[in-house]
Amino acid sequence: MAQSDGPAGPRRKPSAWAWPLLGPAVAVLFAAYFLLPARVLGPERPALSWTVFTVVLAAIAALLLKHMRDAMFDRPGTVVALVSLMCLTVLVFSSAYFVISHDPGEFRGLRTRLDALYFTLLTLATLSYSDIVPRGQSARLVIVLQILYTLVFLTAAATSLTGKLRRTAASRPPRGRGPRRG
Repeated sequence: MAQSDGPAGPRRKPSAWAWPLLGPAVAVLFAAYFLLPARVLGPERPALSWTVFTVVLAAIAALLLKHMRDAMFDRPGTVVALVSLMCLTVLVFSSAYFVISHDPGEFRGLRTRLDALYFTLLTLATLSYSDIVPRGQSARLVIVLQILYTLVFLTAAATSLTGKLRRTAASRPPRGRGPRRG
């Protein structure tokens, strides 16, 4: 998308405002993950916990689909939105593992939020160091959901993201080359 001159002079590309927000947005997500109370949910309120988990994942899935469609049409701001939503997905699964870990017998070795984040990223990368072991049915169910969610939504989002970045890179003129002088 080209810059256009308006009454106040040259205008920045609509997506230019979004890039500086990516770092702070991800930082806020991680700060919220580590600071928000998780004791509201858990084994004492299983219906509420599963409802919140399901609604949040469904909302993220809907937003991912919207921004994947926007990426196909090269709409501005989609890269930042997709990266933020992918990070949010990791944090939601990590929060679920942390909440489930308060139920005795669900996990061995998962005690802190950092443990939960570590376990989520290992599951996402299909790795295991065997230091955290899911033992209960709820923990195993969330792992299965994470694997399926990753296969369907995060893989599609990453594909959309890389496609958008490739199209953007291909449409830019090469750097460092000025006009040739004869």
